[in-house]
Amino acid sequence: MATRARPEKIIVGVDGSDASIEALRQAYRLASALGANVEGWICWDFPAGHEAYEMMGRDGFSHQASEILHDAMTKAFGPELPRNVHTRLVLGRARQSLIDASRFASLLVVGRRGHGGFNGLLLGSVSAACVAHALCPVLVVHAPESKEPSEPRPGTSEAVTRNP
Repeated sequence: MATRARPEKIIVGVDGSDASIEALRQAYRLASALGANVEGWICWDFPAGHEAYEMMGRDGFSHQASEILHDAMTKAFGPELPRNVHTRLVLGRARQSLIDASRFASLLVVGRRGHGGFNGLLLGSVSAACVAHALCPVLVVHAPESKEPSEPRPGTSEAVTRNP
């Protein structure tokens, strides 16, 4: 009897940024074409001194991460997730957790949170670490450019000159 191979898995690092939401969308497009599953991962860790937060009854770190993940998935796909898209809440630092997960993924997709200009050419620390150390291919996705209309610039055909 032949055994059926498990579908390929694409893991996406999610942090709620526009770049990570676009990374989810790109991963879904690729997964649909390849018959793969997508796992949106949000990684969280306790901050230094978290014991003080616990004593004050403010231990909501995993809950906050879960809300960020849910909001990102809703922004990427609407209220209903596609059948091949799943979520995972991971306790651990994003950099190491995603690199470890790359052992079991066919592709790792992360967003790049640059700042435009010269600084925009640089990768963020998590995406750079994933590119350098992941054990599978890594796709780094930029945030989509704003589609808001910009003010016309002088000297262009869109500029209107008014005489008083």
